[in-house]
Amino acid sequence: MIVNALLRAEGISRSFGNTPALREAAVSVNAGEVLAIMGPSGSGKSTLLHCLAGIFTPDSGEVWFDGRRLDTLDDGSRSELRRTAFGFVFQFGQLVPELTVADNVALPLLLGRTRRKPAYARAASWLERLELGGLGGRRTGELSGGQAQRVAIARALVTGPRVVFADEPTGALDSLTGEHVMELLVGLAREEGTTVIVVTHDARVAAGADREIIVRDGKVTDPYASGIVR
Repeated sequence: MIVNALLRAEGISRSFGNTPALREAAVSVNAGEVLAIMGPSGSGKSTLLHCLAGIFTPDSGEVWFDGRRLDTLDDGSRSELRRTAFGFVFQFGQLVPELTVADNVALPLLLGRTRRKPAYARAASWLERLELGGLGGRRTGELSGGQAQRVAIARALVTGPRVVFADEPTGALDSLTGEHVMELLVGLAREEGTTVIVVTHDARVAAGADREIIVRDGKVTDPYASGIVR
């Protein structure tokens, strides 16, 4: 267990009906670290990510973020954390199709009551950093898959989150586009000092992380801690 970890889970279990998804899983992540969560389909890695992000509450065990017990917070407090301290990138982007690119990126700021002008100025800045300058007025349906994922990254980072959770962020992209998107995500996160936790089954994606853990049958293995990787 990492001392003074920014985010950690201790012995968390989670079941869906009679099907266990996590079995006393434990993981710790330092501030500024890029962690890859790997494992086969159905292994529990996305469930682990959702528990760490406060989207799911574990049936047992504890989740801590920056010294606060996350899993015992009420729904409103967890939602506030997800809005202010966490950013999210999902496999299919989950952009709002009725909104423009700029609207999508500015949306988290507007929900946080940032004034419209500075919110859109910050959104435009992030679009430039992600090589999307000039596309702010487009609808998301007009974008390529790689462009849409870069918009999702801009939306995740625009609020200055302390942790970005990415669930198979390159899973719907071809290998070359996926590598480029991952390089941008990791590079910008390092510039900002943001912690990144990425779920993936792709070893090429995991290669860009500082460390990886493996989830299999709901149990977590840390190859570094166990001495498998040196």
